Amino acid sequence: MTPHARTVLFMTTLAAGGCGSNSMPVPPAQPSASASAASVALVYRGQTARRGELIAQFESCVLAVGATHTHPSWLDYAAVTLTPVPPDRFEVVLSGVPVGTTHLFRVNDGNACDQNATGAVTRGVFLNGVELVQNATTPGPEPGFSFRVAADGRVTQ
Repeated sequence: MTPHARTVLFMTTLAAGGCGSNSMPVPPAQPSASASAASVALVYRGQTARRGELIAQFESCVLAVGATHTHPSWLDYAAVTLTPVPPDRFEVVLSGVPVGTTHLFRVNDGNACDQNATGAVTRGVFLNGVELVQNATTPGPEPGFSFRVAADGRVTQ
């Protein structure tokens, strides 16, 4: 290798940030999808059969709620229907939840229309086995929950 070629190689290596190395630098590793996002199992403990007395008394709320569902902030509050598990539970697994960030969500159930004019529930909600307490307000405004999830799925409020 000529002295000029060695100089060009040396300067290129320095400019590329590979001081002391004769290979091109490797860009920093990006967090993998599994490290930057987690899944949460949402369980809402509530009667899956529609309470008949509510249909007449709170008809507009019950009709507006429709199927029991959640509105997660990381999905821009889009409605996600919960799966009923009769007689007293609804559930859904939500994936792609960014880790290490505070998130908000709410659950709406027509059977809660006698407690809240929009059917937003304030108790009986669990994420990955952790019972949450109503501690946030979501758009509407409606009562909801806030939480953080770690890469290993651990949920904290």
